[in-house]
Amino acid sequence: METKMFTAKDLQDAADLIRQGELVAFPTETVYGLGADALNETAVKQVYAVKGRPSDNPLIVHVENFDMVKKYVSNFPKVTQKLVDTFWPGPLTLIFTVKPETFSKTVTGGLKTVAFRMPNNQQTINLIKQAQTPLVGPSANTSGKPSPTTAQHVFHDLQGKIAGILDDGATQIGVESTVLDLTATDGIPIILRPGAITKEALEQVIGEVKVDQHLLSEKEVPKAPGMKYKHYAPDVPVWIIDGDKTIFKQAIAQAKKNNKRIGLFADEDIAKHFSNEVDEVFSFGEKSVENATKLLFAGLRSLDEKPIDLIFVQAFPERELGIAYMNRLKKAANQNIFKNNSIFE
Repeated sequence: METKMFTAKDLQDAADLIRQGELVAFPTETVYGLGADALNETAVKQVYAVKGRPSDNPLIVHVENFDMVKKYVSNFPKVTQKLVDTFWPGPLTLIFTVKPETFSKTVTGGLKTVAFRMPNNQQTINLIKQAQTPLVGPSANTSGKPSPTTAQHVFHDLQGKIAGILDDGATQIGVESTVLDLTATDGIPIILRPGAITKEALEQVIGEVKVDQHLLSEKEVPKAPGMKYKHYAPDVPVWIIDGDKTIFKQAIAQAKKNNKRIGLFADEDIAKHFSNEVDEVFSFGEKSVENATKLLFAGLRSLDEKPIDLIFVQAFPERELGIAYMNRLKKAANQNIFKNNSIFE
């Protein structure tokens, strides 16, 4: 299969492919999604097959507006309209109980709930509008690997496996949306996956919000994507470096003692300081969690292609956007954090 690259002028061609049951990757402000007609079970099954995605992992349904959600949900919690008015379009996914028989089990993962999002990307909003159907949209990559933040990342993973890719340049945020479950029996919304919309931002609008910090094992069934213990991982092992240059120096010394080739993802200051001591460097520039988050997946992908044995990645405090950054990083590292401990014991 030829994978075609589309731009804004080709939107109708991309929409026609969706209507024909084909898969087309699309841009959002977070990461690129793998689009298929959410009401076409055969097309949705292809999404799982192409990604190698576990069949119990539910999919997020992308819509052009809130009215599209109303076709599939009967009862909305009181906080819904405030959330939609404040955060849509944007990086917030909302989980609702849906009407019976509206989506196949391939979309719901066998649950009675579905996650919906209105992405903040005009090309994708237009694609949904022209395709005249909501789109499932898991990250457009091989399942479990770093999510794609450019069309080129998608092409690298899925060339020849999907019909097309709608290119709108690099994404702005770099990690997937916040997932907020609105179906809890006590009525208090629960963050199942952190993202750019923080707990504090949500609570300013709707009051109390809980956070589910439970990491699922491979055998547990998730209610939302990205809840597994290990996820977003490159092939090269990742270690989180939680500390200053002294800690980086200790980790690098141990790796070199064991004849390991090292890749480094860090801010400009640390990258320059250790550039002669490691084998490959990916700098995210000025030290900020925003820069690190935006380029995390791109950095992991770039370093993963280099002839190295380990990737050392700079940690950030777990507050506000840092919660989402560290959530993705810990899963990419399979929870491996270097402080003063040995990597090789």
